[in-house]
Amino acid sequence: MAKNLVIVESPAKAKTIEKFLGKDYQVESSFGHIADLPSKEIGVDVENGFKPKYEVSSDKKALVKKLKDLSKSAEMVWLASDEDREGEAIAWHLSEELKLDQNKTKRIVFHEITKTAIQKAIENPRSIDYNLVNAQQARRVLDRLVGYELSPVLWKKVKGGLSAGRVQSVSVRLIVEKERDIQNFKSVASYSIAAEFTNEAGKSFKAKLPKNFETRKEAEDFLKQNIESKYKVADLETKPTKKSPAAPFTTSTLQQEAARKLYLPVGITMQIAQRLYEAGLITYMRTDSVNLSNEAMNATQAEIEGYYGKEYSKPRNYNTKSKGAQEAHEAIRPTDMSRHTVNIDRDQARLYDLIWKRTIASQMSDAQLERTNVKIEANNHSEYFTATGEVIKFEGFLKVYLEGHDDDEEEQEGMLPAMKINEKLLNNYITATERFSRPPSRYTEASLVKKLEELGIGRPSTYAPTISTIINRNYVEKGTFEGQERNYNQLVLEGGKVVSKDLTENTGSDKGKLVPTDIGMIVNDFLVANFKTILDYNFTAKVEQDFDEIASGNEDWVKMMSDFYNHFHPTVIDVEKNAERETGERILGKHPDSGRQVSVRLGKFGPMVQIGEQEDEEKQFASLLPEQNIGTITLEEALTLFLLPKSLGSYEDEEVEVNNGRFGPYVRFGKVFISLPKGEEPLDVTIGRAIELIEEKKQADAPIGTYDNLPVQKGVGRFGPFIKWNGMFINVNKKYDFDNLSQEDINELVADKIQKEIDKVIHDWSEEGIRVEKARWGRSVILKGKVKIELGKDFDASKLTLEKAKEMIEAKAPAKKTAKKPAKKATTKKK
Repeated sequence: MAKNLVIVESPAKAKTIEKFLGKDYQVESSFGHIADLPSKEIGVDVENGFKPKYEVSSDKKALVKKLKDLSKSAEMVWLASDEDREGEAIAWHLSEELKLDQNKTKRIVFHEITKTAIQKAIENPRSIDYNLVNAQQARRVLDRLVGYELSPVLWKKVKGGLSAGRVQSVSVRLIVEKERDIQNFKSVASYSIAAEFTNEAGKSFKAKLPKNFETRKEAEDFLKQNIESKYKVADLETKPTKKSPAAPFTTSTLQQEAARKLYLPVGITMQIAQRLYEAGLITYMRTDSVNLSNEAMNATQAEIEGYYGKEYSKPRNYNTKSKGAQEAHEAIRPTDMSRHTVNIDRDQARLYDLIWKRTIASQMSDAQLERTNVKIEANNHSEYFTATGEVIKFEGFLKVYLEGHDDDEEEQEGMLPAMKINEKLLNNYITATERFSRPPSRYTEASLVKKLEELGIGRPSTYAPTISTIINRNYVEKGTFEGQERNYNQLVLEGGKVVSKDLTENTGSDKGKLVPTDIGMIVNDFLVANFKTILDYNFTAKVEQDFDEIASGNEDWVKMMSDFYNHFHPTVIDVEKNAERETGERILGKHPDSGRQVSVRLGKFGPMVQIGEQEDEEKQFASLLPEQNIGTITLEEALTLFLLPKSLGSYEDEEVEVNNGRFGPYVRFGKVFISLPKGEEPLDVTIGRAIELIEEKKQADAPIGTYDNLPVQKGVGRFGPFIKWNGMFINVNKKYDFDNLSQEDINELVADKIQKEIDKVIHDWSEEGIRVEKARWGRSVILKGKVKIELGKDFDASKLTLEKAKEMIEAKAPAKKTAKKPAKKATTKKK
């Protein structure tokens, strides 16, 4: 038995650390938190100092027993969870649940998993920092209270199954307010003027007029003024300028830049960064700091000077600018600056490359530029054309890296040819292009993170889960609208004539942007109207500052909770009693034939249109189409929904109709339902088109072979191509030619799947309806009806007994005790 037991949170981290420690050290993983608030109750004793009730989940009990046994036999236990508040709380829970002897327990922290860092940490142990633990407890308890008290109010006043949260609800508010700005935006057209000139040396360049014209007539008149005009350089200004590199990565800037340059969602970026950290390749990936250690700066300088030359090196320190920044350790950087690339998984390699370049660039010289501004005058009007260009005199950090941007369009300044004042210029053409003012851009994941950081809302560890939460709860969705065609006009002066062109452009795309759903907007409006404090940006940022004060030991967490709850709880009670129910109802107008009211609101199954008022006995309802929403649908659009279901006729003696359902528009052929392809409007579907879809469905469902006298079908799902046999879905990998599967291929695929299903079963207690199976990531699962219990990776399911399995099922889903109803008395109807 090893003398020293080291406990970390993840098995990947344990595997890396084991390489650096000798045989006297055994490294084990806690697999994250071993204790947390219970999932089925509030778990906070409000009356007694907001004391949390922590419990070890059933899937962690075997692991806790194992760690407890190991800790008893070890001479020293080293708690080596991450160095942030969450990590400190994990160390504290380990200490409490394992009942560790404080005399033989040490807490160590490190912000990179390297041999030097681990050895330095062991040489400088400390005790658990209870200020950090209390800050984490305060966040956990406050968020639990907000979620548990606000959510039932939403169930009662809006719709069942909803939830609210301190950071998630404020994030939704930002997205909703942006959407309202876009909806209320009125686009204005104007004409922008651009031109191309050629200098005396025959070099062409672009210029523009620094003003727009409001009308086509004004633009056309200006172009006509330029017919046979002569041009020259009126003014020429050249001045040196410089561009400085961006600071090394923090969590939020890494998320933003990975989204811009690698097109990675925020959550995926954090997963990849976690793997790089656990493999010892980068420093800790949850940080607000832009600092680099002296050792890192020296290593970076040596790398720059050796690889690029001394003139490219400029060591510098950066100051954190983000509001309420904390966790002041180091920025995210490679642990070994001499390692330019890593030969691992593609996405990990790409993210590592980004981090390496950003770190190197941050310590490099400024780029030296020469900016040239040119003014061009005409001999027959007083307007000036202007041209701007940049010439790079010394690349500096640009040799390695340039920070991305969030703007949809950004004018890139090119190079200008050499010119002199009074030099004559030849005009090639001038265009006057109709341009429409653009509404504000919707948030991307990256720009939302940037906004939250600017407001001081949330912390590095919260951005990714917050975005995942609001998308998973259907408050926000990723836009899929490709945009629509818009006509615009362009006037061109060329060869002494003005010619008009009618052109088209794509506009209004929200693809990949964060768009609030109807339910997201309704919940937001209800919360903003009734819980102004919780939804206030400044309040949310102030709460983060309070957590920082607790972490610093300057504020008592129980007092902070008490101050918050004494204001929050009475508001919840008041709203629950007195607030009106929120449905987001909009009155659209009157039905043109019946004169009855037409309104749109949130119903049990989502947004819907209603003809008739609530008290009317006979009302008509229709679901909105997926691309429609309560806030923008018009009376005309709403009324077309009542044309569905629409009968198209019959085919093969079966009725064919088109309709709109909970999952979008579809064609019904007898008892078969066929979803319409994306973008097809149900009212535009003809019987001919419906027959095409029916035949395509038949072909897709037609058997491609048999196995054991049962048909085999094939299809393509979200995880790729598959075949279906006897209710079983079998993925088809690239080893097979999916378009030309032979009977031999089918036999092999089905037989392999059957064998895997057999091998998967650990226990089969069919008489009790209980089964234990192997699951993903080396775990196991107990199944009984709808009850599913995931077991920990370290749980030996082969030793599980039927009695123990029943006990765990009972604990997961206790049987409901119901009183016996008295027998009904026989009754007879009077004739």
